Amino acid sequence: MGWNSVILYTQGNHDDPFSPHWVPRPPRYPLVRRASWFYTEAQFRAILFAVLRPPIGSMATLLHYPLCPFSRSIRLALAECGVEVTLTEERPWEWRPGFLELNPAGSLPVLLTKADCPISGSYAISEYLDETTSGDDETRGFRLFPGEALARAETRRLVDWFHRKFHEEVTAYLVDEKVYRRYGRNSGSPNIEVIRAGHENLRYHLAYLSHLADTRPWLAGEAPSFADLAAAAHLSALDYLGEVFWEDYEPVKSWYALLKSRPSFRPLLADRVAGFIPSGTYSDLDF
Repeated sequence: MGWNSVILYTQGNHDDPFSPHWVPRPPRYPLVRRASWFYTEAQFRAILFAVLRPPIGSMATLLHYPLCPFSRSIRLALAECGVEVTLTEERPWEWRPGFLELNPAGSLPVLLTKADCPISGSYAISEYLDETTSGDDETRGFRLFPGEALARAETRRLVDWFHRKFHEEVTAYLVDEKVYRRYGRNSGSPNIEVIRAGHENLRYHLAYLSHLADTRPWLAGEAPSFADLAAAAHLSALDYLGEVFWEDYEPVKSWYALLKSRPSFRPLLADRVAGFIPSGTYSDLDF
């Protein structure tokens, strides 16, 4: 099954955030099949069952890729929690053996600390940061999962919305298609049909974001949370490529401008990816 066999579902009304929308599905390859392109069975087993040892160093290290939205959300979270890290760029399409020893899933981000084993994935890292950083620390911006149990549940629901649903229906078809598709074994030109579907899906999600931004002080409720950072991470990656229709969704633009002006966002706005020039709105705080 290839990209040419993508099925486009009925296009709905973009003014209704719950209307049907395009949801093309890319081919999914099992881990073993993909890994077999690069490793023998013995090497792959060694990677899967490797003993994870704490890294040596005086400062935490974050393995990331600049346009990976999951990595971006954790970079924002680390900054809001007042945790200094060394950033190390990792290209996930290379399936580097040393990286797979740290995270056999082959996904980003991965946080390496001095005292602990590697912590893999945005969900695990965000929960770890929320539990281990002091709420009284003056260097901390805000709690990642604030409030009582129901408020924290709503934050987690929205984090899942952006890191799963938004990514599967939008980011994977715009960022992955335009950037990641250039590299790796199956490198090639972007598929126009996939990009068109990503644009249609983006309008659906921007309508839902507008609803949240219009009816709440922050996306999950009364206080900023990791849900805001997760949403902003995806939008910032898309904005780098000039893919966001800001003028059509004023509530989203106002909410994003507020987050974009925070000190935690400054390192992201300085990011540059070889071969891709950022859009005119990417670094502009008054976009």
